[in-house]
Amino acid sequence: MSAKMRGGVREPHMSRADLKKSLGKDSTVWRLFGFIFKNYKVRFGVVLVCIVISALTTLASSLFTRTLIDDYIAPMLTQATPDFSPLALALVKLAAVLLVGVAASYSYNLIMIFVGQGTMLKLRQGLFSHMEDLPLSYFDSHSHGDIMSVYTNDVDTLRQVIGNTVPNLFQSLITLFSTFVSMIVLSLPLTLVSLCMAALTVWVTGKLGGMSRKYFVERQKSLGAVNGFIEEMVSGQRVVKVYCHEKKAVEDFSVLNEKLRSSAYNANKIGSMVMPINGNIGNLGYVLTAVVGALIALGGLTAWYVSGAGGAALTLGTLVAFLSLQKNFTRPISSISNEINSIAMASAGTDRVYSLLDEPQEIDNGKVTLVNTNVSPDGNLTVSDTRTGTWAWKAEPASAVEGLVPLQGLVSLKDVDFSYVEGKQVLFDITLTAYPGQKIAFVGGTGAGKTTITNLINRFYEIQEGTITYDGFDIRDIDKDSLRRSLGIVLQETKLFSASVLDNIRYGRLDATDEECREAARLVYADPFIRRLPQGYDTILSADGGNLSQGERQLLAIARAAVANPPVLILDEATSSIDTRTEKLIQKGMDSLMRGRTTFVIAHRLSTVQNANYIMVMDHGIIIERGRHDELLALKGKYFELFTGNQITA
Repeated sequence: MSAKMRGGVREPHMSRADLKKSLGKDSTVWRLFGFIFKNYKVRFGVVLVCIVISALTTLASSLFTRTLIDDYIAPMLTQATPDFSPLALALVKLAAVLLVGVAASYSYNLIMIFVGQGTMLKLRQGLFSHMEDLPLSYFDSHSHGDIMSVYTNDVDTLRQVIGNTVPNLFQSLITLFSTFVSMIVLSLPLTLVSLCMAALTVWVTGKLGGMSRKYFVERQKSLGAVNGFIEEMVSGQRVVKVYCHEKKAVEDFSVLNEKLRSSAYNANKIGSMVMPINGNIGNLGYVLTAVVGALIALGGLTAWYVSGAGGAALTLGTLVAFLSLQKNFTRPISSISNEINSIAMASAGTDRVYSLLDEPQEIDNGKVTLVNTNVSPDGNLTVSDTRTGTWAWKAEPASAVEGLVPLQGLVSLKDVDFSYVEGKQVLFDITLTAYPGQKIAFVGGTGAGKTTITNLINRFYEIQEGTITYDGFDIRDIDKDSLRRSLGIVLQETKLFSASVLDNIRYGRLDATDEECREAARLVYADPFIRRLPQGYDTILSADGGNLSQGERQLLAIARAAVANPPVLILDEATSSIDTRTEKLIQKGMDSLMRGRTTFVIAHRLSTVQNANYIMVMDHGIIIERGRHDELLALKGKYFELFTGNQITA
């Protein structure tokens, strides 16, 4: 069920338009940052203030070293009875400043945890909302496990980046700037030495970062492939064991797992080189700065320093303070280097997240909607706010048809061609008309195109050529929610949810009462087996109804369609997994359910379609025969072969 519809009522949610409006540049990482800033402006402003305070307090402690040595310790060395009270007072003030820095650091980390979790909430909400409006073709062409990996691995990677990397990057930038300014004030020559080593660090980081990103992208893709394979094997474990393919499954998994290991190893191998290399460059820069500074302080380079830099000889306190600042200067660069793995993973993760968000949604330009109506004494239709069981199409005033048009169930296909993949046509020139109340059956071999026709009627896929009309309206002009609400569909693949039996039946119409759900179950003869369950209608089903037989699952799917009570029915192999005895019982309920409704039936059991108004015999996407049961038997063609099992020879 579409996330935007709950019982026919449209719920507000974070739309894709709102989501994408909050995104910035084309780069997915920048798009993520733009998304964060858009949604958390105030909190991010507070975080920036706290980061500035934290960085300045760290800077203050480094600069205090010069004051400590030059103004307190050095003078006390010449005093007969040193007075420690000024030093103690200065240390107390420094402690107060550092406490403010600790509070600021704790505050911005706490806020970033909130921002990180809130961003994940909004991203998952946007992802799921967008996914619900994607066409079925997307899910047919993407592994379900790979899609799940976007919600789990990729989104969680972004959480780590937002909570850790983002604040670290801002703090590093602020620390770099403030420290750089202080270093210039203290000593320009030593600053130049530090800049040379910092440039080397940046160059190494950039080279290694570019190499590792490619492997992190491969790692995320390989992780999605592994998850997809595991999901398929878990759901298909019975088939694996039936055909004794456990060894083959392990071999296939080993190939995918090895690819994941290889890409993860290469990514982390390069990423792990960054910290030790930059750490050693930083240590080398520290030693070089200390040597140059010592020479200046001891007078070896004093003449050059004074004439070339316009300064005075370095004091011991200034040199110690500068070396402390250099650590503060190289530490942010090393911090950025340490986060290179997270940045690379974030880039790969955001690519996959926004790849899903950028998938084109279903096209829906329909202006004709389905409404419940009341019939006035003079025969006119009026829109009803409650479910009446009487339906009508409500066209926009600008439409070719104005006002309310009673829903009759007249479905017509004319010259319809269709291809799932360009160049591989599966339907050819399909033309048929289902008049109100008629039962139209499709029969034929596997792959003949029977299910494809019903997929086109409810616009799971769009036709390439021809037209499909519904009560005179082109179905492309009908709102998709309204179109699908008018069609009760029992799919060949039964899907049940981890909920009670009653809730699974109610999924057909969320505002249905308990009694209406039970009545639907009685109508399709599901009531007897439901009452034999441990808690009856309140029995909680396991995932996909694993604690029921296939036939029982299909009975619940049919009951779900019955409680929806739609004007038009599509039954896709609805009784394929039900035994012959149960089928006869269900057929009575199905006949009652289909009475007065236009019904499309797909069946391999020809006994279930003998009473159809028209039977369409399909072969390789073409309707090769059409007519009633007796008429088709008399032709002694393909239908005769299917019904009797006897091949007709010329």
